[in-house]
Amino acid sequence: MAVPDRLQLVVTDSFVGTRLDVFLARHCPNRSRVQLRRAITEGCVQVDGKRTKVAYRLTLGQTVQWSLPELPSDVPLPEDIPLDILFEDDHLVAINKPPAMVVHPSKGHWGGTLANALAHHFSRLSHVGGPSRPGIVHRLDRDTSGVIVVAKTDQAHRALAAQWESRTIEKEYIAVVAGLLDRDRDIVDRPIGMHPYQREKMAIRAGHSTTRAARTFYEVTERFRGFTLLRLVPHTGRTHQLRVHMAHIGCPVLCDRLYGGRSQITVGEIRCSPDATVLLARQALHARRLQLLHPVTNQPLELLAPLPADIECLLSELRQWRRVHGNTG
Repeated sequence: MAVPDRLQLVVTDSFVGTRLDVFLARHCPNRSRVQLRRAITEGCVQVDGKRTKVAYRLTLGQTVQWSLPELPSDVPLPEDIPLDILFEDDHLVAINKPPAMVVHPSKGHWGGTLANALAHHFSRLSHVGGPSRPGIVHRLDRDTSGVIVVAKTDQAHRALAAQWESRTIEKEYIAVVAGLLDRDRDIVDRPIGMHPYQREKMAIRAGHSTTRAARTFYEVTERFRGFTLLRLVPHTGRTHQLRVHMAHIGCPVLCDRLYGGRSQITVGEIRCSPDATVLLARQALHARRLQLLHPVTNQPLELLAPLPADIECLLSELRQWRRVHGNTG
């Protein structure tokens, strides 16, 4: 059972020689090590009435007192963050999510999320996804930009979720990948599961309890020397699916730190010059289009998100310096 955030304890035999941060972690399992170390550094934790260091080792009979800040609420607090609204009516809203925005609050990202922005801009959002995800029907990775749909009512949320579940929604992404593909179009049909030893990653993996079937259609839109512009259509919706599949065929999404091994590209790398100006500092992946049925009228609804400025700049450089004349998809 977790000990309250405000308490004092006497060091017993079993904790003699234990680091202060380890002692706190043992008694405050609802806190991360980062939060506890910050609390110690900021003086929220005292040993025998005195501030001390994170690595301080405790002795028998000492009194450890702490008064930790309250944990952030699961309910997103309204934040006045501008939103690029692509479509809105009484039932749903479509947003062009910028890169570097997390969709909903989570450990390490309690503010600045899409959910925080939605709480400010809209007085009514669905409750189906729970208090931490009001209106959120689906998600995009933090560094993937593009169209995302938000439900205003529970009825709309359930109807939209049913379309995702039945895979009747058409999704289209634009990606710039590192490398060249020898085919103009193909399908990658490989199962995806949890990475065997890296918790934050997924992997091509068969026969594991987390493994799920995954299919991605790709089509070459434009070829450059060393790079390719693709249209991607996922037939399934697995975590990191497009990024895993592209890396698997040897052409990872450009600037995909997790699956491509690099997080940015400079102007000089495109032009073969010393220019160190960063051209792109996130994965070159954009959710361009969603085609679905309106959850109330049942009429087809196409939602389009224009390419963001960073990918447009990248493509401009590639077309000027890396174009393969007469060889497009």
